[in-house]
Parts: sequence; C-alpha cells; structure tokens
Amino acid sequence: MADAFKNVDIVVIPAGVPRKPGMTRDDLFNTNASIVASIVKAVGENSPKAFIAIISNPVNSTVPIAAEVLKKLGVYDPKRLFGVTTLDIVRANTFIAEAKGLDPATTHVPVIGGHSGVTIIPVISQAKPSVSFPQPELDKLTVRIQEAGTEVVKAKAGAGSATLSMAYAGAKFTFSLAKALHGESNVQEISYIESDVVPGVKYFSSPIILGKNGVEKNLGLGTLSDFEKKLLETAIPELQKNIKKGEEFVAKS
Repeated sequence: MADAFKNVDIVVIPAGVPRKPGMTRDDLFNTNASIVASIVKAVGENSPKAFIAIISNPVNSTVPIAAEVLKKLGVYDPKRLFGVTTLDIVRANTFIAEAKGLDPATTHVPVIGGHSGVTIIPVISQAKPSVSFPQPELDKLTVRIQEAGTEVVKAKAGAGSATLSMAYAGAKFTFSLAKALHGESNVQEISYIESDVVPGVKYFSSPIILGKNGVEKNLGLGTLSDFEKKLLETAIPELQKNIKKGEEFVAKS
C-alpha cells in the first residue's frame, strides 16, 4: 500500500462497508475505523503533505481518527484533512429546489454540523435563492434531508447505500480541492474539519475557502434562525460523542 501513496497530492478515502437496512452510520464504526486508520497511516508515512478527503462513514468519527493517526506520526496539518459532507448539500439543494420549482443546479442550501442524523443541520434560512416554508413543511424537509441516506438504504433493500449520488458529491468536492491546489482563488466548499466555530466541538462542518495549502478561511455559521439554533443545540452532544469515540479508538489501538 505504501507505493500507492508516494508523491500524491490528494487522497480520497471512500473505503469501507456500506450500510444495510436497520444500520446507522455509527454501526459501521468498528470495521471502517480500522480501514481508515490503516490508509491514513500509509498516507502520512508516504505523502504527509497530501490533502486527505474522507468519505468513509461514520465521518463524524473517522475524521477525528485520521487526525489522531497523523498526530502520532507527527505530520498532522488540520488545514489538509477534510470530511466530505457534500452529499448532504446535494440532497438539500435537490429537495428544496423540488419543493419550490427551482433548478437544483442553481440552488444552494448550506448544510453544517456533521454527517449523520441530527448532526446534519440544513441552513434553509441562508438558501440561495431565498426561500421560505411554513413550519410544518420546514420540519418535514429538515428530517428528510437528515434521513435521506436511510431512505436510500431502505429503498435498496439490503443492496447497499448511496452510490451514484455519493460518487457525484465526492467528485465535486475533489475537483474543488484540485482547483485550489492549482492556484484558483476563492474556491468555496463546505466540509467537516477541525474547527473552533462551535465552542466545545472540535470538528464541525461549515463553509470554508480553499487554497494551495488547504483550508484558507473558515467562514463560520452565518446567521441562524431560531429553528436552526435549536437544531444546533441538538447536534452538539451527538457530535461530541462521535468525536470522542474516534479519538478513543486511536488512543486504545
């Protein structure tokens, strides 16, 4: 595996087992944690300056795992480690566009927080173009965005989880990394990274600007509605638990 990671600029890690009906992303932890740790170790030993984009679930925990592995090697750079949450944004754009008769390609809905269940926080109040919904519809849309992955798992009836949509989302994020690496300015994405935007939460997904050296600027949360503030309050303890689980996995290994 070492030879595969020599002199690389970007490493994308989708490796792991997919979800099956009844499984949460967290149920994948034991298998995928070991896979991610071994791959990241090989990257850190052979291309310590590479951008690492992690798709393997549970992202809320696998990104902290990667960080701890790189810290052990003495090569951790928080600006170069990314959790890919782009699929949540693709889904939010699609569902909101469908609800309002808009084009998903020109609809942008920020999704912050994490990448599972209640940690997925669609910031519909910041959607472009601007949209509004009655509270009951807003509740339903929010839950659908949060549980869209489970919807796909159920629809596939044991045949796996999201594939084509995840490939699209992963490619979209990777192209942004490549653009930034090649000097394009003002490349904006949303990613789950080491962060201080939410006190007490070490890793958090929020809008960022990418540059040649990775994260140039964390753009923070922006102004949240009262409804979104409540979603954030609900997400915080779950994120803290997921992050701690990832860190403890490496500490014990």
